[in-house]
Amino acid sequence: MSWQRGDRIKPRYVDPADEEYLRAAEDLINLFSEHGGAARAALEESLHEYVGTGTDYKIMRGLIKLLTDRCEFATDAPAAPDELRRALFRKARGAHPVVSDEARAGVVLEAARELACEPARLLESLYADLPENQRLTAFDPLAPGELLDLYNLAQAQALLYRCVELRLWVEPQDAEGYRELFGAIKDYRLIHTVRGNPRAGYEIRLDGPASIFQRSQKYGVQMAVFLPALLLCRGWRMRAEIQNQKRDRPAYFELTSEQTRLRSHYLSAGGYENPVTEKLSANWARGGGVWTLERSNEVIDLGDSAFIPDFVLRHPAGARVHLEVLGFWTPERLRERLRDFAHADLRHFILAAWDDLRGSRDPLTNVPPNVITFKKSLDPALVALKAEELTAASEDDAAQGSV
Repeated sequence: MSWQRGDRIKPRYVDPADEEYLRAAEDLINLFSEHGGAARAALEESLHEYVGTGTDYKIMRGLIKLLTDRCEFATDAPAAPDELRRALFRKARGAHPVVSDEARAGVVLEAARELACEPARLLESLYADLPENQRLTAFDPLAPGELLDLYNLAQAQALLYRCVELRLWVEPQDAEGYRELFGAIKDYRLIHTVRGNPRAGYEIRLDGPASIFQRSQKYGVQMAVFLPALLLCRGWRMRAEIQNQKRDRPAYFELTSEQTRLRSHYLSAGGYENPVTEKLSANWARGGGVWTLERSNEVIDLGDSAFIPDFVLRHPAGARVHLEVLGFWTPERLRERLRDFAHADLRHFILAAWDDLRGSRDPLTNVPPNVITFKKSLDPALVALKAEELTAASEDDAAQGSV
Protein backbone atom coordinates (compact mmCIF):
# COMPACT_ATOMS: atom_id res chain seq x y z
CA MET A 1 0.00 0.00 0.00
CA SER A 2 1.30 3.43 -0.91
CA TRP A 3 0.29 7.04 -1.36
CA GLN A 4 1.31 9.51 -4.03
CA ARG A 5 1.51 13.28 -4.11
CA GLY A 6 2.67 14.82 -7.36
CA ASP A 7 5.55 12.71 -8.62
CA ARG A 8 6.51 11.47 -5.13
CA ILE A 9 5.38 8.07 -3.87
CA LYS A 10 5.79 6.59 -0.40
CA PRO A 11 4.70 3.39 1.33
CA ARG A 12 1.84 3.57 3.83
CA TYR A 13 3.73 2.87 7.03
CA VAL A 14 2.27 2.03 10.43
CA ASP A 15 3.46 3.70 13.61
CA PRO A 16 5.57 1.07 15.43
CA ALA A 17 4.82 2.84 18.72
CA ASP A 18 1.03 2.75 18.26
CA GLU A 19 -0.48 0.81 21.18
CA GLU A 20 -3.30 -0.73 19.12
CA TYR A 21 -0.94 -2.03 16.45
CA LEU A 22 1.46 -3.30 19.11
CA ARG A 23 -1.38 -5.13 20.82
CA ALA A 24 -2.56 -6.64 17.52
CA ALA A 25 0.99 -7.70 16.64
CA GLU A 26 1.38 -9.36 20.05
CA ASP A 27 -1.96 -11.18 19.67
CA LEU A 28 -1.01 -12.51 16.24
CA ILE A 29 2.40 -13.68 17.44
CA ASN A 30 0.72 -15.48 20.36
CA LEU A 31 -1.76 -17.16 18.00
CA PHE A 32 1.06 -18.61 15.92
CA SER A 33 2.91 -19.75 19.01
CA GLU A 34 -0.20 -21.42 20.47
CA HIS A 35 -0.80 -23.42 17.28
CA GLY A 36 2.49 -25.28 17.35
CA GLY A 37 1.77 -28.82 16.17
CA ALA A 38 -1.72 -27.89 14.90
CA ALA A 39 -2.93 -28.18 11.32
CA ARG A 40 -2.55 -25.16 9.07
CA ALA A 41 -6.34 -25.08 8.63
CA ALA A 42 -6.85 -24.64 12.39
CA LEU A 43 -4.33 -21.80 12.47
CA GLU A 44 -5.94 -20.06 9.51
CA GLU A 45 -9.39 -20.39 11.05
CA SER A 46 -8.19 -18.77 14.29
CA LEU A 47 -6.51 -15.98 12.34
CA HIS A 48 -9.65 -15.39 10.28
CA GLU A 49 -11.74 -15.10 13.44
CA TYR A 50 -9.25 -12.65 14.95
CA VAL A 51 -8.93 -10.39 11.91
CA GLY A 52 -12.60 -10.30 10.96
CA THR A 53 -13.53 -7.58 8.47
CA GLY A 54 -12.25 -4.47 10.23
CA THR A 55 -10.82 -1.42 8.52
CA ASP A 56 -7.27 -2.64 9.14
CA TYR A 57 -7.89 -5.91 7.33
CA LYS A 58 -5.07 -5.39 4.80
CA ILE A 59 -2.56 -4.47 7.48
CA MET A 60 -3.51 -7.52 9.53
CA ARG A 61 -3.15 -9.79 6.52
CA GLY A 62 0.25 -8.24 5.86
CA LEU A 63 1.39 -8.99 9.40
CA ILE A 64 0.07 -12.54 9.07
CA LYS A 65 2.01 -13.02 5.83
CA LEU A 66 5.23 -11.94 7.54
CA LEU A 67 4.60 -14.31 10.43
CA THR A 68 3.73 -17.17 8.08
CA ASP A 69 7.10 -16.66 6.39
CA ARG A 70 8.68 -17.44 9.76
CA CYS A 71 6.89 -20.81 9.98
CA GLU A 72 7.72 -24.32 8.89
CA PHE A 73 4.91 -26.73 8.00
CA ALA A 74 5.37 -30.46 7.49
CA THR A 75 3.33 -33.53 6.71
CA ASP A 76 2.70 -35.60 9.83
CA ALA A 77 1.84 -39.19 8.91
CA PRO A 78 3.05 -42.74 9.73
CA ALA A 79 3.97 -43.16 6.03
CA ALA A 80 3.75 -41.11 2.86
CA PRO A 81 0.03 -40.24 2.41
CA ASP A 82 0.02 -41.48 -1.20
CA GLU A 83 1.25 -44.87 0.07
CA LEU A 84 -1.50 -44.89 2.72
CA ARG A 85 -4.15 -44.16 0.09
CA ARG A 86 -2.76 -46.77 -2.28
CA ALA A 87 -2.79 -49.48 0.42
CA LEU A 88 -6.31 -48.63 1.60
CA PHE A 89 -7.82 -48.46 -1.88
CA ARG A 90 -6.13 -51.74 -2.84
CA LYS A 91 -7.74 -53.47 0.19
CA ALA A 92 -11.08 -51.85 -0.62
CA ARG A 93 -10.95 -53.13 -4.21
CA GLY A 94 -10.33 -56.66 -2.95
CA ALA A 95 -13.36 -56.45 -0.63
CA HIS A 96 -15.67 -54.70 -3.13
CA PRO A 97 -18.43 -53.76 -2.58
CA VAL A 98 -17.80 -52.09 0.78
CA VAL A 99 -21.37 -51.16 1.70
CA SER A 100 -21.46 -51.36 5.51
CA ASP A 101 -19.64 -49.72 8.39
CA GLU A 102 -18.42 -53.15 9.47
CA ALA A 103 -16.94 -53.89 6.05
CA ARG A 104 -15.34 -50.46 5.95
CA ALA A 105 -13.78 -50.97 9.38
CA GLY A 106 -12.42 -54.34 8.24
CA VAL A 107 -10.76 -52.81 5.18
CA VAL A 108 -9.18 -50.07 7.29
CA LEU A 109 -7.95 -52.63 9.84
CA GLU A 110 -6.30 -54.78 7.14
CA ALA A 111 -4.57 -51.77 5.58
CA ALA A 112 -3.41 -50.58 9.01
CA ARG A 113 -1.93 -53.98 9.81
CA GLU A 114 -0.05 -54.00 6.52
CA LEU A 115 1.36 -50.55 7.26
CA ALA A 116 1.98 -51.26 10.97
CA CYS A 117 -0.06 -48.31 12.25
CA GLU A 118 -3.28 -47.70 14.19
CA PRO A 119 -6.51 -47.66 12.09
CA ALA A 120 -7.51 -44.23 13.43
CA ARG A 121 -4.05 -42.87 12.64
CA LEU A 122 -4.33 -44.25 9.11
CA LEU A 123 -7.65 -42.51 8.47
CA GLU A 124 -6.55 -39.13 9.83
CA SER A 125 -3.36 -39.23 7.77
CA LEU A 126 -4.86 -40.15 4.39
CA TYR A 127 -4.68 -36.55 3.16
CA ALA A 128 -2.04 -35.19 5.53
CA ASP A 129 -0.07 -33.93 2.53
CA LEU A 130 -2.68 -31.33 1.59
CA PRO A 131 -1.50 -27.82 2.62
CA GLU A 132 -4.42 -27.27 4.99
CA ASN A 133 -3.63 -30.52 6.83
CA GLN A 134 0.09 -29.93 7.26
CA ARG A 135 1.26 -29.29 10.82
CA LEU A 136 3.04 -26.22 12.14
CA THR A 137 6.37 -27.72 13.20
CA ALA A 138 8.44 -24.58 13.82
CA PHE A 139 7.83 -20.87 14.33
CA ASP A 140 10.46 -18.18 14.81
CA PRO A 141 8.81 -15.59 17.10
CA LEU A 142 9.80 -11.94 17.42
CA ALA A 143 8.80 -8.92 19.49
CA PRO A 144 5.67 -6.96 18.46
CA GLY A 145 7.70 -3.84 17.70
CA GLU A 146 10.04 -5.87 15.49
CA LEU A 147 7.07 -7.21 13.55
CA LEU A 148 5.79 -3.68 12.88
CA ASP A 149 9.27 -2.61 11.74
CA LEU A 150 9.37 -5.62 9.44
CA TYR A 151 5.96 -4.64 8.05
CA ASN A 152 7.13 -1.12 7.22
CA LEU A 153 10.23 -2.47 5.53
CA ALA A 154 8.13 -4.92 3.51
CA GLN A 155 5.93 -2.03 2.33
CA ALA A 156 9.02 -0.24 0.99
CA GLN A 157 10.33 -3.45 -0.57
CA ALA A 158 7.01 -3.97 -2.37
CA LEU A 159 7.43 -0.65 -4.18
CA LEU A 160 10.71 -1.88 -5.65
CA TYR A 161 8.92 -4.71 -7.45
CA ARG A 162 7.64 -1.96 -9.78
CA CYS A 163 10.99 -0.18 -9.98
CA VAL A 164 12.15 0.87 -13.45
CA GLU A 165 15.48 2.28 -12.32
CA LEU A 166 17.15 2.99 -8.99
CA ARG A 167 19.89 5.60 -8.64
CA LEU A 168 22.25 5.84 -5.71
CA TRP A 169 24.48 8.81 -4.97
CA VAL A 170 27.32 7.77 -2.67
CA GLU A 171 29.26 10.46 -0.83
CA PRO A 172 33.07 10.30 -0.54
CA GLN A 173 34.13 7.83 2.16
CA ASP A 174 36.85 5.37 2.99
CA ALA A 175 37.51 2.26 0.91
CA GLU A 176 35.77 0.04 3.48
CA GLY A 177 32.54 1.99 3.11
CA TYR A 178 32.67 1.77 -0.68
CA ARG A 179 33.47 -1.91 -0.54
CA GLU A 180 30.51 -2.63 1.73
CA LEU A 181 28.04 -0.84 -0.55
CA PHE A 182 29.44 -2.18 -3.81
CA GLY A 183 29.68 -5.61 -2.22
CA ALA A 184 25.98 -5.54 -1.32
CA ILE A 185 25.07 -4.64 -4.91
CA LYS A 186 27.17 -7.54 -6.19
CA ASP A 187 25.95 -9.98 -3.54
CA TYR A 188 22.36 -9.43 -4.67
CA ARG A 189 23.46 -9.75 -8.32
CA LEU A 190 21.92 -6.48 -9.46
CA ILE A 191 22.65 -5.04 -12.89
CA HIS A 192 24.53 -1.82 -12.24
CA THR A 193 26.44 0.99 -13.87
CA VAL A 194 28.92 3.01 -11.81
CA ARG A 195 30.11 6.54 -12.52
CA GLY A 196 32.47 8.67 -10.44
CA ASN A 197 35.67 8.17 -8.46
CA PRO A 198 36.74 7.69 -4.82
CA ARG A 199 37.52 11.38 -4.32
CA ALA A 200 34.20 12.79 -5.54
CA GLY A 201 31.94 9.83 -4.73
CA TYR A 202 29.90 7.65 -7.07
CA GLU A 203 26.59 7.63 -8.87
CA ILE A 204 25.27 4.09 -9.25
CA ARG A 205 22.45 3.15 -11.59
CA LEU A 206 20.61 -0.10 -10.89
CA ASP A 207 18.22 -1.58 -13.43
CA GLY A 208 14.82 -2.28 -11.89
CA PRO A 209 12.66 -5.38 -12.45
CA ALA A 210 10.19 -3.33 -14.51
CA SER A 211 12.94 -2.68 -17.06
CA ILE A 212 14.07 -6.32 -17.39
CA PHE A 213 12.45 -8.12 -20.32
CA GLN A 214 13.27 -11.58 -18.99
CA ARG A 215 13.33 -13.01 -15.44
CA SER A 216 11.75 -9.86 -14.01
CA GLN A 217 10.06 -11.71 -11.12
CA LYS A 218 13.30 -13.37 -9.99
CA TYR A 219 15.16 -10.10 -10.39
CA GLY A 220 12.41 -8.22 -8.52
CA VAL A 221 12.98 -10.42 -5.48
CA GLN A 222 16.69 -9.56 -5.57
CA MET A 223 15.94 -5.84 -5.84
CA ALA A 224 13.59 -6.04 -2.85
CA VAL A 225 15.93 -8.02 -0.59
CA PHE A 226 18.74 -5.59 -1.43
CA LEU A 227 16.96 -2.76 0.41
CA PRO A 228 17.60 -4.05 3.97
CA ALA A 229 21.28 -4.43 3.04
CA LEU A 230 21.40 -0.88 1.72
CA LEU A 231 20.00 0.42 5.01
CA LEU A 232 23.12 -0.88 6.78
CA CYS A 233 25.45 1.15 4.56
CA ARG A 234 26.30 4.81 5.08
CA GLY A 235 26.64 7.98 3.05
CA TRP A 236 24.04 7.48 0.33
CA ARG A 237 20.80 8.83 -1.04
CA MET A 238 18.43 6.88 -3.25
CA ARG A 239 15.89 7.72 -5.90
CA ALA A 240 13.81 4.87 -7.35
CA GLU A 241 11.64 5.40 -10.41
CA ILE A 242 8.42 3.47 -9.79
CA GLN A 243 6.18 2.33 -12.61
CA ASN A 244 2.70 3.78 -12.13
CA GLN A 245 0.05 1.85 -14.03
CA LYS A 246 -2.72 4.33 -13.16
CA ARG A 247 -0.89 7.42 -14.42
CA ASP A 248 1.14 8.22 -17.50
CA ARG A 249 4.05 9.70 -15.60
CA PRO A 250 6.33 7.73 -13.27
CA ALA A 251 6.61 8.36 -9.54
CA TYR A 252 9.75 8.52 -7.43
CA PHE A 253 10.52 6.90 -4.08
CA GLU A 254 13.38 8.58 -2.23
CA LEU A 255 15.43 7.59 0.82
CA THR A 256 18.73 8.53 2.41
CA SER A 257 21.08 6.78 4.80
CA GLU A 258 20.01 9.33 7.44
CA GLN A 259 16.40 8.12 7.51
CA THR A 260 15.16 6.52 10.73
CA ARG A 261 11.78 5.08 9.71
CA LEU A 262 13.02 1.86 8.14
CA ARG A 263 15.14 -0.60 10.11
CA SER A 264 17.04 -3.47 8.61
CA HIS A 265 16.66 -6.94 10.09
CA TYR A 266 19.92 -8.10 8.47
CA LEU A 267 23.00 -8.63 10.61
CA SER A 268 25.30 -7.40 7.84
CA ALA A 269 25.07 -5.89 4.37
CA GLY A 270 26.49 -9.06 2.81
CA GLY A 271 24.04 -11.08 0.75
CA TYR A 272 23.75 -14.71 -0.15
CA GLU A 273 26.69 -16.98 -0.71
CA ASN A 274 27.25 -17.20 -4.45
CA PRO A 275 27.32 -20.91 -5.34
CA VAL A 276 29.46 -20.23 -8.41
CA THR A 277 32.23 -18.42 -6.53
CA GLU A 278 32.11 -20.91 -3.66
CA LYS A 279 32.46 -23.86 -6.02
CA LEU A 280 35.24 -22.14 -7.98
CA SER A 281 37.23 -21.61 -4.76
CA ALA A 282 36.69 -25.19 -3.64
CA ASN A 283 37.77 -26.69 -6.99
CA TRP A 284 40.57 -24.29 -7.87
CA ALA A 285 43.46 -26.52 -6.72
CA ARG A 286 42.33 -29.24 -9.13
CA GLY A 287 42.31 -27.11 -12.26
CA GLY A 288 43.96 -23.75 -11.67
CA GLY A 289 47.44 -24.86 -12.61
CA VAL A 290 50.24 -22.58 -11.41
CA TRP A 291 47.84 -19.71 -10.79
CA THR A 292 46.62 -19.07 -7.25
CA LEU A 293 43.13 -17.72 -6.54
CA GLU A 294 42.56 -15.20 -3.74
CA ARG A 295 39.49 -13.30 -2.61
CA SER A 296 39.75 -9.63 -3.53
CA ASN A 297 38.92 -6.70 -1.24
CA GLU A 298 39.85 -4.00 -3.76
CA VAL A 299 37.77 -1.22 -5.27
CA ILE A 300 39.69 -0.40 -8.46
CA ASP A 301 39.35 3.13 -9.81
CA LEU A 302 38.62 3.13 -13.56
CA GLY A 303 38.74 6.91 -13.86
CA ASP A 304 35.00 7.60 -14.20
CA SER A 305 33.86 4.23 -12.89
CA ALA A 306 34.85 1.50 -10.45
CA PHE A 307 35.66 -2.20 -10.64
CA ILE A 308 34.96 -4.51 -7.69
CA PRO A 309 36.49 -7.91 -8.55
CA ASP A 310 35.61 -11.06 -6.65
CA PHE A 311 39.05 -12.64 -7.00
CA VAL A 312 42.60 -11.91 -8.01
CA LEU A 313 44.60 -14.58 -9.84
CA ARG A 314 48.34 -14.54 -9.15
CA HIS A 315 51.07 -16.14 -11.24
CA PRO A 316 54.45 -17.17 -9.73
CA ALA A 317 56.13 -14.84 -12.24
CA GLY A 318 54.24 -11.88 -10.74
CA ALA A 319 51.32 -11.40 -13.16
CA ARG A 320 47.90 -10.56 -11.70
CA VAL A 321 44.47 -10.96 -13.32
CA HIS A 322 41.26 -9.77 -11.67
CA LEU A 323 38.11 -11.88 -11.94
CA GLU A 324 34.50 -10.79 -11.46
CA VAL A 325 31.60 -13.24 -11.57
CA LEU A 326 28.71 -11.19 -12.89
CA GLY A 327 25.25 -11.24 -11.34
CA PHE A 328 22.27 -10.53 -13.58
CA TRP A 329 23.50 -9.09 -16.86
CA THR A 330 22.46 -8.16 -20.36
CA PRO A 331 24.63 -8.03 -23.49
CA GLU A 332 24.07 -4.28 -23.68
CA ARG A 333 25.23 -3.70 -20.08
CA LEU A 334 28.20 -5.98 -20.66
CA ARG A 335 29.32 -3.97 -23.68
CA GLU A 336 28.99 -0.74 -21.67
CA ARG A 337 31.09 -2.28 -18.93
CA LEU A 338 33.83 -3.29 -21.33
CA ARG A 339 34.01 0.28 -22.63
CA ASP A 340 34.79 1.42 -19.06
CA PHE A 341 37.74 -0.98 -18.93
CA ALA A 342 38.97 0.13 -22.36
CA HIS A 343 38.78 3.78 -21.32
CA ALA A 344 40.89 3.02 -18.23
CA ASP A 345 43.29 0.86 -20.31
CA LEU A 346 42.81 -2.06 -17.90
CA ARG A 347 43.53 -5.35 -19.67
CA HIS A 348 44.22 -7.99 -17.04
CA PHE A 349 40.65 -8.75 -16.04
CA ILE A 350 38.07 -11.47 -16.65
CA LEU A 351 34.28 -11.09 -16.53
CA ALA A 352 32.48 -14.41 -16.07
CA ALA A 353 28.85 -14.28 -17.25
CA TRP A 354 26.47 -16.97 -16.03
CA ASP A 355 23.92 -17.70 -18.76
CA ASP A 356 21.27 -18.52 -16.15
CA LEU A 357 21.34 -14.88 -15.00
CA ARG A 358 21.13 -13.29 -18.44
CA GLY A 359 18.41 -10.66 -18.06
CA SER A 360 17.31 -10.48 -21.70
CA ARG A 361 16.77 -12.78 -24.64
CA ASP A 362 19.34 -10.96 -26.76
CA PRO A 363 22.17 -13.37 -27.56
CA LEU A 364 25.79 -12.50 -26.80
CA THR A 365 27.46 -12.74 -30.19
CA ASN A 366 31.22 -12.46 -30.69
CA VAL A 367 32.22 -13.06 -27.06
CA PRO A 368 34.93 -10.47 -26.19
CA PRO A 369 38.43 -11.68 -25.20
CA ASN A 370 38.01 -10.73 -21.53
CA VAL A 371 34.66 -12.52 -21.14
CA ILE A 372 33.85 -16.12 -20.21
CA THR A 373 30.29 -17.43 -20.49
CA PHE A 374 29.22 -20.58 -18.68
CA LYS A 375 26.11 -22.67 -18.16
CA LYS A 376 26.26 -24.39 -14.77
CA SER A 377 29.65 -23.95 -13.10
CA LEU A 378 32.83 -22.00 -13.77
CA ASP A 379 35.67 -24.32 -14.74
CA PRO A 380 38.96 -23.40 -12.98
CA ALA A 381 40.97 -24.68 -15.94
CA LEU A 382 39.04 -22.39 -18.30
CA VAL A 383 39.66 -19.38 -16.04
CA ALA A 384 43.37 -20.18 -15.75
CA LEU A 385 43.62 -20.59 -19.52
CA LYS A 386 41.95 -17.23 -20.07
CA ALA A 387 44.40 -15.61 -17.61
CA GLU A 388 47.30 -17.15 -19.55
CA GLU A 389 45.92 -15.78 -22.82
CA LEU A 390 45.47 -12.27 -21.44
CA THR A 391 48.92 -12.03 -19.88
CA ALA A 392 50.58 -13.56 -22.95
CA ALA A 393 48.84 -11.03 -25.19
CA SER A 394 50.10 -8.20 -22.99
CA GLU A 395 53.66 -9.55 -23.16
CA ASP A 396 53.45 -9.77 -26.95
CA ASP A 397 52.23 -6.18 -27.17
CA ALA A 398 55.07 -5.03 -24.93
CA ALA A 399 57.63 -6.94 -27.01
CA GLN A 400 56.34 -5.44 -30.26
CA GLY A 401 56.42 -1.97 -28.74
CA SER A 402 60.08 -2.35 -27.79
CA VAL A 403 61.19 -3.48 -31.26
